Amino acid sequence: MLKFVVLADIHLVPEGKLSHGLDTYNRLEQAVAYVNEVHGDAEFVVFAGDLADHGEPEAYARFKNAVAPLTPRTVLTLGNHDHRPTFLKQFPGMDNPDTGCLDHVIDAGGYRTIVLDSSDPDLRGTGRLSQAQRDWLDGRLAEAPDRPVVIVLHHNIAPFSVQTDIIILENNAALADVILGHVNVRQVISGHIHMTTSGSYKGVPYCTFAGAHYGIDPMLIDRSGPVPDNTEGFVSPVPRREGPGQLAVVLCDTDGVVVHMENFLDRHLVLAPDLFVWG
Repeated sequence: MLKFVVLADIHLVPEGKLSHGLDTYNRLEQAVAYVNEVHGDAEFVVFAGDLADHGEPEAYARFKNAVAPLTPRTVLTLGNHDHRPTFLKQFPGMDNPDTGCLDHVIDAGGYRTIVLDSSDPDLRGTGRLSQAQRDWLDGRLAEAPDRPVVIVLHHNIAPFSVQTDIIILENNAALADVILGHVNVRQVISGHIHMTTSGSYKGVPYCTFAGAHYGIDPMLIDRSGPVPDNTEGFVSPVPRREGPGQLAVVLCDTDGVVVHMENFLDRHLVLAPDLFVWG
């Protein structure tokens, strides 16, 4: 049996600041305390991106301080709110020499867990996996054909018929092609969209969890309307809520993978819409 935890969407800011009205450092402290109390026996904790809200050096320094008490070891990767060069000044040597990104492979509990860095500084909101990353993933899947695999990355790999479909993994079909070239991938886990979903994309099973930041109601586009082409000053009608603060607990055995979405913080108050102005 392999047990590990996934956290995402931390959105830390410099001391004295808030992110959309939320004290994200306090929320991370609560998440760390929850993991230690309830899941201290986990093999590791994956932080799946958006560690900082705007990639500030102080935010990464605060992140390092906040996660230091964790009992399980940590595995870090990045999301669209992160800034890789700034992050690596706080965490030197964590980038993968084959890809230049924070891509990792962990063999434990009879499983292979592959963590991918889907951040791309040239994109706004969306993510991308480079050809080097896809080749690296293909190699890591091919070298362990008899070992079941769970993949973790920041960006969701499928559209959900919601407004945030404009910021999914840009080359999701190329990722699916790599995965479908093998038979050992059991689950793909993401954060990014601040909501809980599950499904399959081109036959690839996936799930997302709400993460540690604010939560987004899963309102379909036929109710909310699409995001306008010109988003300057646009306020989305989709409610953003104070919570829950959520993490994923992943349980892997010889027969399959179960992902439990657990709330370390149960808050569901709707935040003021003017905290979420597009542009």
